[in-house]
Order: sequence, then C-alpha cells, then structure tokens
Amino acid sequence: MKVLITGGAGFIGSHLTDRLLGRGDEVLVIDNFATARRDSLSQHSRLTVVEGTIAEEAVVSRLLSEMHPDVVVHAAASYKDPDNWYEDGLTNVVGTVNVVKAARAAGTRRIVYFQTALCYGVRPLEQPITLDHPLRPGDSSYAISKTAGEHYVRLSGIGHVSLRLANVYGPRNLSGPLPTFYQRLTGGKPCFVMETRRDFVFVDDLVDVAVMAIDGHGEGFYHVSSGADISIKDLFDATLKGLGMKADVEVRPRNPDDAPSILLDPSRTTRDFSGWKPKVSLDTGVSKAIEWYREHGVSQTFTHLRSSEAASTASR
Repeated sequence: MKVLITGGAGFIGSHLTDRLLGRGDEVLVIDNFATARRDSLSQHSRLTVVEGTIAEEAVVSRLLSEMHPDVVVHAAASYKDPDNWYEDGLTNVVGTVNVVKAARAAGTRRIVYFQTALCYGVRPLEQPITLDHPLRPGDSSYAISKTAGEHYVRLSGIGHVSLRLANVYGPRNLSGPLPTFYQRLTGGKPCFVMETRRDFVFVDDLVDVAVMAIDGHGEGFYHVSSGADISIKDLFDATLKGLGMKADVEVRPRNPDDAPSILLDPSRTTRDFSGWKPKVSLDTGVSKAIEWYREHGVSQTFTHLRSSEAASTASR
C-alpha cells in the first residue's frame, strides 16, 4: 500500500510511519518540523521525507499527483502557539483544504484524520462524551481550526475516518503534562497538579486503530479513548514511579469553570474496529515515555492552550 502522511515526523505521525514501514508499505511524509524532531524517523528504503508545509497548495498537489497514494493520513497540525490564529487557520484549515482537494484529484480512496477532543469544548455537557455530543470548539483557535478541517474532510466525498482523540502520550510526545512533569522533576523544579481527571491513551494503542482505519475499517467519526479517566495526581505519581523518585506535589482545586473530568466513550470504535481495546497500562506507558525522554531529552514542550487554561487542565 502507498500511504502519504502529513505531519509524519511528529509524535503520532512518526509512530504510524514506523508501523507501516514495518509491515512493508511505501510511505511519503511531509512535515515542516515546527514541532517535530528530526531524529523521530530513520532512513528507510520505502520512506520518502519531504520538508515542506501543507499550506503550500502547489507542493501538496505535486506530491499527491506523483505518488497517487491509496490512503492519506492527515496528522499535520498547527498548535505551537495558542495565540497564533493565523498559523492555525493557514495550516489546519487551508492546509486541510489543500490536502483534501489534492487527494481527490489523485484518486485517493481514503483519508484518515486526527481530531482533538477539544471539539466538544473544555466544559463538555456529558460524561462520558458520546459521539452525539454537539461540537463546541470555540474555546481555542486550535479546536476551531481542527474542527473546520474535519468538516472539509467530510465534505470531500472521499471515504474517511476521523479519529477524535483522548490525551495521547508516549515516546516522542512533547505536549501535555507528562513531558512537563519529567522536565521539571529531573530539573529539580516544583510541580503542581489540578484536582481534575482526564482520559489518557498510549500512542501504540492509537496506532492500532489508525492502521485498521487505513486498511478499511470504519467510516465517519470515532473516539480513541482508554475508556477510563484518571486523576492528574495519578499521572504525576506514575511519573515519579517511572523515574524512581519521591517528591511532594501541591494539589490545587480546579477552577469553577473547569470540567472535573473529560472522558470519551469509545464504544463505537470497539464495535467497528474488531473489538479494539487499549492494551498498554498507565505505568507501562509512562515508563516507556520516560525511557525515551532519558535517551533523547526534553528541551521544550508545547501546548495548544493559553497558560491559564493549560494550568487548569494540565492534560490536553
């Protein structure tokens, strides 16, 4: 199979690239390396890496017209600066339009899209969140632009699966609380956690779903979720355990307007994806991430929420 992955050098994209190469697929990656690390991908005879942006229509059109991929996995996204609305719109909206139009012209049969759970807003109306929950992405530029991109994927007429994600963690991840905890704890800096609960899924479990989507499972919208929420304090404790450290942490009460829990209902995914269920426990997943951090370091972390929102949620 020929697969083009936008953002294929990023956290999720690089893990998916490795999996597809391992089973014999031909993979073309386009990435601008705004948040991706160049050591996430190794040279491979069936891998082509193009440094570029999906915001450039001519580049995207050329790559798809030359490759004619069977499937496009759209993992590229702008999220580095929550106040850079222009870049979010350019990459997540215009870039998605470029990808979708080029895929349609190239005869691509399927698009797999990665969407944020923030499409439901930071204060969802139900727990767990079902696929019937209304879309309320207005809390962040990232969510607004990613949801617009999802609409264009649906509008394309191409067979598609949009995976709405819980908090994905694991090796190569540089966003969210885990790399922040690691960076601060190993640097001897104090930490605090909010009294909230969130839904975490290990990257390999997500890749299992993505590969099945590439192979034709499912159609439409799905949640990729652990099916359970954990406290941010539990994640911090798992980080301490993985580091073999002891440390105190301040637990702060959540802000009145912050959701006590955000949990996605994965029942449709379990039904349509051969009984898929997450396999990796929190302790195992955190240990694997820490092993990677120790080897490669964490020089910077990213968030798609403003600092006050990131502090209150410490998770997305």
